[in-house]
Amino acid sequence: MSEQTAHRGGTVWALVITSVAGFMAALDNLVVTTALPSIREDLGGALDDLEWTVSAYTLTFAVLLMFGAALGDRFGRRRMLLVGLTVFTGASAAAALSSGIDGLIAARAVQGVGAAIMMPLTLTLLTAAVPVAKRGMAYGIWGAVNGLAVASGPLIGGSLTEHISWHWIFWLNVPLGLALLPLARLRLAESFGTGAPLDVPGTLLASGGLFGVLYGLVRGPVVGWTGSLVLTGLIAGGVLLVAFVGYSVRAKNPMLPMRLFRSRAFSGINAASLLMFLGMFGSIFLLSQYMQGVLGYSPTEAGLRMLPWTGMPMLVAPIAGILSDRVGGRPVVAVGLFLQAVGLGWMAAVVTADASYASQLPALIVSGVGMGLFFAPAANLVMSSVLPTEQGIASGANNALREVGGALGIAVMASIFSAQGGYESGQTFVDGLKPALVTGSAIVVLAAVAALLIPVTGGAARVERAGSPDGRAEPSLEKAAS
Repeated sequence: MSEQTAHRGGTVWALVITSVAGFMAALDNLVVTTALPSIREDLGGALDDLEWTVSAYTLTFAVLLMFGAALGDRFGRRRMLLVGLTVFTGASAAAALSSGIDGLIAARAVQGVGAAIMMPLTLTLLTAAVPVAKRGMAYGIWGAVNGLAVASGPLIGGSLTEHISWHWIFWLNVPLGLALLPLARLRLAESFGTGAPLDVPGTLLASGGLFGVLYGLVRGPVVGWTGSLVLTGLIAGGVLLVAFVGYSVRAKNPMLPMRLFRSRAFSGINAASLLMFLGMFGSIFLLSQYMQGVLGYSPTEAGLRMLPWTGMPMLVAPIAGILSDRVGGRPVVAVGLFLQAVGLGWMAAVVTADASYASQLPALIVSGVGMGLFFAPAANLVMSSVLPTEQGIASGANNALREVGGALGIAVMASIFSAQGGYESGQTFVDGLKPALVTGSAIVVLAAVAALLIPVTGGAARVERAGSPDGRAEPSLEKAAS
């Protein structure tokens, strides 16, 4: 077998393995939502307990993303991906076997730990395996598969619960994980970051700060923003994050070097990502309730009707990745965000207590195209804005900011909805939904503006190869940091 054929095979295997691992982690963010009534019927528990079956995963996943990336940089990215897969697969089996609500919540929290290790390393390992000129296309496929997980989470959860059992939303991960473990061990090449020792103080400050802020954002809409634990989490979390920034500026080997944010490319794409998820997730959170509670669709029917939006990345993301290879990620990301904003504004204009699906469909399609144009080029921009040895922590930081944006979006949209409307009738729900969607649209416009601040660097196909015969050399530091 020639070296070129072997390399191509390694690229394909890396794409398959990292895409499926990312799919598993992204799927479990949402798959449990439509199964909650059946879980409560089988295991009991109050409404607060059911909410924790979602929040336990979200919190550990978001809080430990940067730490998972740092572990990969220090001890080997393939090795830690295997650890994350093992933890995630075992916790999935434990969740499926749970006989009580407390055991299920604990298993979900451990699932989040495994996912936090896996998710940032999938992108880093994929980047290491794919030549620079073809990364846009690879990121497009990776993004499409992750988009499928987001799109199909509620649909898969609802269908499995309705036709088999809620246990199977967790059993589904077990054969996937068992198949990926030997493939990842045999087919992925090992890679490392800087080799610097783990930043224990930085890890504790960042993890504690993220936990406090996310705990407050997740619990605020449920128990009220003036609750003692909510206020403590928000204030203490904010203080710890400020302390983390101050510490990282002075530390010799910080977990997240603050100098990365001097790069307009790194700062711009991270700001755009946070704002995008803030506007998008908050809107999806309310629209899924609108389709079920106001228009009367079942969870499965609502999931199917949301697919023109949430499923469109499956079709558009690979095309967006190819475009970013040719013209650069900045214009593709900006256009995608503007289309997402137009779609949300359009939806705000057409939602009524008895709106037909046909009237909503164009807005859903426009939003879906916009989302698909965002994911792959955004991943490319994140990874190309830093040195190869810093790509792990860059991926972890970007994923953490996205999770914070999603939690913040749900909190903001829920607060606007509650202030302007409610659940009393279809009309009161629409009264709260419209201003929330307009706010979401405005926030995504700000994300597009942030994307336009990213420097123009051109497509990966035009990046200097520095004399490398296989086209795998990284962009020059000047281009990456400009």
